[in-house]
Amino acid sequence: MIRVKRAYEKPSQNDGSRILVERLWPRGLTKGRAALDLWLKDVAPSPALRKWFAHDPEKWERFIQRYWKELQDHGEAVDLLRHMTRKGTVTFVYAARDEEHNGAVALKAFLERRKD
Repeated sequence: MIRVKRAYEKPSQNDGSRILVERLWPRGLTKGRAALDLWLKDVAPSPALRKWFAHDPEKWERFIQRYWKELQDHGEAVDLLRHMTRKGTVTFVYAARDEEHNGAVALKAFLERRKD
């Protein structure tokens, strides 16, 4: 099972393995408060894609297409995530304010769509 959760929300026992899927560390968040098991920068959208998207919901569908194409170039990190999701619950931790249009949501959809 894959969950998504803002980095600023309190960690829960139901989170399973908590993985930060951002390229940059969330502002104002301490490592202790984040309670992460892993930080996978390689699965985050590239800086150029993130800048282009700018969390504009109008660009969401094009963002997903471009991001999923980027993910195909990060096979090792994606394979690690697939392995972890098969073992148990995984929570993708993200920093964006928009809870519907962010990299963690797109990553979850990518992995769920491409189950092996």
